[in-house]
Amino acid sequence: MRAALVQLTVTDDPAANLPVTVGFIRRAAAAGAGFILTPELTNGLSSSRAHQRSVFRSEAEDPTLAALRAEAKAAGVWLLIGSLGVLTDDPDGRFANRSFLIGPDADIAARYDKIHMFDVNVSETEVYRESEGYRPGGRAVLAETPFGKVGMTVCYDLRFPALYRRLAQAGAQILTVPAAFNHITGAAHWETLLRARAIETGCFMLAPAQTGFHAESHGKGRRTHGHALAVAPWGEVLADAGTEPGVTLVDIDLARVAEARHRVPSLTHDRGFDGP
Repeated sequence: MRAALVQLTVTDDPAANLPVTVGFIRRAAAAGAGFILTPELTNGLSSSRAHQRSVFRSEAEDPTLAALRAEAKAAGVWLLIGSLGVLTDDPDGRFANRSFLIGPDADIAARYDKIHMFDVNVSETEVYRESEGYRPGGRAVLAETPFGKVGMTVCYDLRFPALYRRLAQAGAQILTVPAAFNHITGAAHWETLLRARAIETGCFMLAPAQTGFHAESHGKGRRTHGHALAVAPWGEVLADAGTEPGVTLVDIDLARVAEARHRVPSLTHDRGFDGP
């Protein structure tokens, strides 16, 4: 199975971001990819909650979701929309950071709301409180596809290995990690964390990414790390997209999942323990 990681530099304008995303999806499909993945917040990055509220839509009314579902059907591919910011009916008005797995019939095969919120102090000038704008999900999601079982996660989830172990023990062979990883933490931790999760679970890690400087009409903008990665179940990096927007192709052989788990069957070696 050939997968394609789409790397984007979105702005805070979903209408402007959409044609770029569509172009990359079409390029990936033309190159033979049967599974195409876009990064976290494919519809747009913004530091302004008011602006997000003005441009985000509910799932039923989101134009990015509708257009990309149509693209998946036109190309006859599986498409992971890494995530979209969508409006919810939550009383506190927070959004959902929601990942969608779209089948070649344009149906939504699975949806996953990001569980872990990026509430961190990267530096004195970079402070993030994702939970102020987005409400966390509460359910892990494993999706069945013709090419394998896919465990869905998003970005900051990567720092919580219990989620990945649970998905792998439930049968996941591919773990998706669409991201808008911060440029500072990304340089320090991104590849290491992805390789660690691959080794721990014996899964392929497919991690499409946002990259570069994201201009905002209603904010100061932000930088993301890029380097969309595909990592094999033994931990080796199969593909690295670097820092430019584009499409990165990688061929996936699920026999490598069984091989890695046979060599080191740690998923079956859990033991209970006391303390601390």
